[in-house]
Amino acid sequence: MNAKFTISYDGTSYLGSQTQPNGLSVEDKLQEAFKSININTKIILSGRTDRDVHSTGQVFNCQLPAFWKNLNKLKSIMNKHLPDSIKIKKIVEVEDSFHSRFHAKKRVYRYIVTQQELSVFNSKYISFYEKIDEEKIKEAISCFIGTHDFEYFHKKGSDKDNTVRIVFDAKFYKYKDIYVFKFVANSYLRSQIRLMVGSLLKLSEGKLSIEDLKAQLKKEKRVFRIPASPYGLYLTKVFY
Repeated sequence: MNAKFTISYDGTSYLGSQTQPNGLSVEDKLQEAFKSININTKIILSGRTDRDVHSTGQVFNCQLPAFWKNLNKLKSIMNKHLPDSIKIKKIVEVEDSFHSRFHAKKRVYRYIVTQQELSVFNSKYISFYEKIDEEKIKEAISCFIGTHDFEYFHKKGSDKDNTVRIVFDAKFYKYKDIYVFKFVANSYLRSQIRLMVGSLLKLSEGKLSIEDLKAQLKKEKRVFRIPASPYGLYLTKVFY
């Protein structure tokens, strides 16, 4: 039986979502939980998240033994075997042809920042920036919407032959004392969102212009290279 899992996790506990030689990844912990209940299967993630990046809606699919008909029971048992930093939210049966990565249409990420002083309890889940010009960012973030070659907005060494991505929506808004960057795209390059957010925050400080941002997006010049902190970045939803 092919099953689709929706999970959430605290990325600060792991070296990313995909399996690592040292076993310190979200996928490795999921495999440990599966093996503890005698399920040997291959996990197919909708996409990778880097070290310290969180998720409230990561998706993966895998094959389950036919006798696991009660998926609610499986969810409960798996959550007992998983660390507190990983939680299975939902399991549903899907068609055998379903592939969580290749069939994903849109992926939603949010990056949250605040001007309020951080505490020891939230410093790994939100980023602090003292200067935020809301109107500047709202104007500039729309530049990312559309089909672009994001070669200058990704981390070198990620070995991607195709660096063209489609951004369906990009918004910046305030909720109480939190500012939210929201991106909806077909997929993302490594560190793409953190580089986009970093450039927007630098623009907000007046150290980068919207013309600079557009020039980098057109690959005319690379004026910004420093990604924003991973703390504050969340994969929130995957659409199929």
